[in-house]
Amino acid sequence: MTRPGLLSVVASLALGCLLSGCGVVVVGAPTPAGRAPAGAPPGDISVTGATGDPVDVLAQDALADLQTFWSEQFPDVFGPDFQPLTGGYFSVDPGDLRRGEFPDGVGCGTDPREAENNAFYCQAPNTSHSDSITYDRAFLAELADEYGRFLPALVMAHEYGHAVQARAGSPGSSIGTETQADCYAGAWGAWVADGRAEHSQLRESELDAVLRGYFLLRDPVGTSPREQSAHGSYFDRVSAFQEGFDDGPEACRDRFGPTRVFTQGTFSDADLLTQGNAPYEQLVSLVDRALPAFWDRAFRDVFDAEFAAPPIEPFTGSAPDCAPSDRALVYCADGNVVAYDEDLTDDAYELGDYAVATAIAVPYALGARDQLGLDPADPDAIRSAVCLTGWFSAQVFNRQVPDVRVSPGDLDESVLFLLTYGVEEDVLGAAELSGFQLVDIFRSGFVEGAGACEVGV
Repeated sequence: MTRPGLLSVVASLALGCLLSGCGVVVVGAPTPAGRAPAGAPPGDISVTGATGDPVDVLAQDALADLQTFWSEQFPDVFGPDFQPLTGGYFSVDPGDLRRGEFPDGVGCGTDPREAENNAFYCQAPNTSHSDSITYDRAFLAELADEYGRFLPALVMAHEYGHAVQARAGSPGSSIGTETQADCYAGAWGAWVADGRAEHSQLRESELDAVLRGYFLLRDPVGTSPREQSAHGSYFDRVSAFQEGFDDGPEACRDRFGPTRVFTQGTFSDADLLTQGNAPYEQLVSLVDRALPAFWDRAFRDVFDAEFAAPPIEPFTGSAPDCAPSDRALVYCADGNVVAYDEDLTDDAYELGDYAVATAIAVPYALGARDQLGLDPADPDAIRSAVCLTGWFSAQVFNRQVPDVRVSPGDLDESVLFLLTYGVEEDVLGAAELSGFQLVDIFRSGFVEGAGACEVGV
């Protein structure tokens, strides 16, 4: 696979501040008006072109619940009552269109073939079917097959977020508008997960698949955040979804202004030559310098203490005697040693070099906690260490750690590592945290800093 942006060398030795529209078309076999989901009020939801295929049912159920959710939430969040969409919903299979199936087009009169591999909300006055959602049901079915049945619902929720923006205003920039719609989708997802939806269901065990599905929906690594159609990096989009999931639609309303930080960026000339990927041995050397530099400064400036940097030692297959032999990431309080299994980091390197940096940073954070007098064997120690790894990553992102910086896509690799390997028993699985929880904890450290990590700050 093509690796996202990676860790690379930078000459700067500066240490500074702490980082504390698309449309939807629903397409299906032609019917005069798609039926409403079972149990929904008659005539409440009508999807033109819906076939009754499972993906159409999932989309229709989501649309019914989205209308309920925003009818409840919109007055509290924005003031006026929510006005339901007036242009309808359209289900399309661009590869199997019938002559005359959509005589007036789909959303805003768009040619239904333009919905291929897409979903979009469209509002354009004086066009047919303005204020509508259109989707390619074949594309949504592929997403559901690969990443679970909630993905079509999530796409509907994102596009419905654009309908909310059409009524309440949007951030203006494409990347701000798209990630705010992800945030609105997360707020609705939490409402569904809480069992409040009549038709849709989201189980906790499905949340990891939801985040994995976002990997397909990110912009290509190296896309400028100022691109006219920018949607955000994997980290940006996942973070926005989780922010809405955790904090509700008010957070989506308030936190997507011009000062919001996005991790998406373009490659430098040097990054283009390597796709930002440091060779493995160089990467290990960079990490071996970056972690002590970060923690030495953090202890001095934040904790008013001295830091004794633990050595970082690789092993293969069996952990040092001071730790359980079946652990791939190790901190030994006896001797103040951090160790990692190169079988793990070799595999993680296939995700990108910052996945390796993320892996090693977690046990190193356990060592830092130990020096702060916090028990590394505490049940919540790994949770705190993952959060501190997010804090470290924010400092690297802001170029506040000597010799290293992140390249486009690096934070995406942190998400991939936590979802792919973090849940394994010999990595971070002993903490009994899902991938969704691990990513959310990492995000909290990245955005909020040490104060989110339960280390007495």
